[in-house]
Amino acid sequence: MADKDLQPGELYWRLLEPLGDAISIYDGPKVFLEQFRKVPLETGLLFAAHCCQAEVCNGGFHQFFSNSTGVLAPEALQAFQGMSLEDWAGLLEEAMRFFGSPYPRDRNKRVALLSKASGSRREEWDPFNELDDRFYEWLHAEKDRWERAADAFARRITSAGQ
Repeated sequence: MADKDLQPGELYWRLLEPLGDAISIYDGPKVFLEQFRKVPLETGLLFAAHCCQAEVCNGGFHQFFSNSTGVLAPEALQAFQGMSLEDWAGLLEEAMRFFGSPYPRDRNKRVALLSKASGSRREEWDPFNELDDRFYEWLHAEKDRWERAADAFARRITSAGQ
């Protein structure tokens, strides 16, 4: 099947699918980083970008950081920058600042910082509420925007022979 016959998102997903269980986000920062270093860098970055956008689409930045996926925030940031997704890179960078420097890859540390916010309304307990809105605004500005951006990055990776 030629590239032009693929549905938006198919090309990048074909590149990620063989990774299978090659990168675990569930076994802590050390295991994640060891496994991440074993895959081709740009493919790993695409994996990080995919995981970040999927998690934010599902439940916002709060969910991304409070779940295991938050371990790969620095790689997702690098990926968004490499994909020329400046808007998303800026949003993620701003969200990561909430946690201070250095960014805590350890989930328990992130959850502890997030639990300090309280209130009954989302605006009170979610420090990323406004960032989520801007993330979704960018995403929905064009049909299949994320999928087309990820496919373009995958095309660059495959044409470079990675």
